[in-house]
Parts: sequence; C-alpha cells; structure tokens
Amino acid sequence: MLILGIESSCDETAASVIEDCRTIRSSVISTQIEEHRKYGGVVPEIASRRHCENILGVTRKALADADIELADLDGIAVTYAPGLIGALLVGVNFAKGLALASGKPLIPVHHIAGHIATNYLSHPDLEPPYLCLVASGGHSHIIEVLSYTKFRVVGRTRDDAAGECFDKCARAMGFPYPGGVHVDKAAQSGDAKAFKLPHPAVAGNEFDLSFSGLKTAVINMLHHAEQKGEDIDRNDLSASLQATIAEILTGKTMLAAEALGYKKIALAGGVSANSGVRAAMSEACAKRGYSFYMPEKSLCGDNGAMIGCQGSYNLMAGITADESLNAIATLSMDEI
Repeated sequence: MLILGIESSCDETAASVIEDCRTIRSSVISTQIEEHRKYGGVVPEIASRRHCENILGVTRKALADADIELADLDGIAVTYAPGLIGALLVGVNFAKGLALASGKPLIPVHHIAGHIATNYLSHPDLEPPYLCLVASGGHSHIIEVLSYTKFRVVGRTRDDAAGECFDKCARAMGFPYPGGVHVDKAAQSGDAKAFKLPHPAVAGNEFDLSFSGLKTAVINMLHHAEQKGEDIDRNDLSASLQATIAEILTGKTMLAAEALGYKKIALAGGVSANSGVRAAMSEACAKRGYSFYMPEKSLCGDNGAMIGCQGSYNLMAGITADESLNAIATLSMDEI
C-alpha cells in the first residue's frame, strides 16, 4: 500500500510517500523559518502564499524520490485540522484536486494524530493501546491511544502550550525565532537549579496542564531585571525553564499513566525534540519500568510522513472523505 501524505498546517509545506503504513519511501519538506524569523513568528498570510507556491513542487519531488507516479498510489492523505486556516486550505484543496483527478481515495488526517503516528515510523514494534504525551507549539495533550484511529484526551493545556511557553520566553530572552531550539542549546551550559520557577496549579482535571503562569513569571523576571539594570544569565534561565517544563510535562504524564494503568508511554510533537523533555520522560519511565517510545528528532517537527502514516491506518479503517472536505482551524481529538 502506498499513501501520499500532505502537510500544510503552519509554516512547512511537506509531502511524503509511505509504504505499508510504516516505511518512508520519500519525505520532502519546504520550510519558511528564515522568512518568518524577521517577524518573530509565523505570519499566516505569508505562510499561505508560500504553501501555494511550494506545494506542487514538493509533491512532485516526493513522488519522484519514491520512484512512483500518481497512478501508483492507493490514497492521498492530508492534514485538514487543526492549524492556520489559510495554510490548511491550501493543502486540503490541493489534495482534493489530486484525488479527483486520479480517482484515488481522499483521506482526512487530524494533525495531532499525525504527530502520534511518528512513533510508528520510528518503532516498528509499537502498537496501541498506550498513553501518549503530545507537546508542540500549539498543543499540549495527554492522550489515550486506544487504537490506530481512536483516541481519548485525558489531559490538555488550559492556556499556553509547552512550545508556546518556550518560544515566548525565548523571545523575551533575546533569542531569534523559533526560540525553543535556542533555549535547548543554551540550557546545556546552564544551571537548572539557578532559578526557582513556578509549577502552575490547575483546578478540576488533575491531568490538565498550564504554562501561562510560568511564561508570565519568566517574562516579568526579565523585565524587572532590565528596569533595574541587572543582567540575568540566559544559560541558567534557559536551563531552569527547560527543566521546569520537562518536570511539568513528565509529572502529569506519569500521574495519568499510574491512574489509568498504562505501562507503555510515548512522546510526540515538536517539543519531543527538546533534550530536556526527552531525558526527563525517558528517566521517569525507566524508573517505573514502563516501556518508552519517542520519534527520531527528524520526525518531531511537522512533516508529510506522519500524515501518510496515519492516513494509511485511516484508510484501512475506512476513514475517507469526499469533495466536501473542508479545513478546520480548531478541532479537538475528541471530535474526530
């Protein structure tokens, strides 16, 4: 089975061909990071325009690299939610055109489900059910993966996502966009115990997360120091911030695993590339005797392979769409 996966939810235009659910035949990504860096973040209108310019070339290269033609495909998978609405519309409408022209099934894929699926590409032995922490710039979820196509969200952020906290604190520290990778690099030379940062409390669901208070505390600390003419060691602050976010994410995930009886844990999303989070999750699982899975770093960011992989399982489950498929900016995993 050969599935073409198309991803355009934010600032990466990506396409990939996946064979038999878990083998990457090709993966092509056109990133816009350099262009958005000058603005300190993603500009939706620019992102949409670049997707329009790049999606045909990226898809053609993905097919060529896989040494196949459109007619060889068994289906065309595309991210339809959630994400920047203009960016999503480019991918959805392009995929609908390809499906209509080729007569191939159109397969809708939820972006977060795609991130979870990166673990299948990295770990051939991984099978549901298991508990997965998905952490990225726009999402922080603790999810029960009940099957390849059925999910239940047991915990989520009430405000900022972990990646958003990284990026906004990084910007306040003077790091360029995207800031998370720079915080990670600076943290390697810092003292994680230099600053005592808050672990925001959340009332109600014990598995829910919150990062707004942590972000505000770091930004206020930096502003107060600037007003007093004092310097704050960016390496130490980066190390303390990274350790705190890792502790929050890991603590909540382990709490959910114990309460729900899971001993198989996975990590996914853009923040899964962070060395502090990877180490904290790995150590916590090892301490408890849990099996732990995380994607290769090359698969942590947005890519077409994750969409092709999840699309393969969706097709096998009979999850397809017709020409009425539309992009959706906000859609919970509970609603798919």
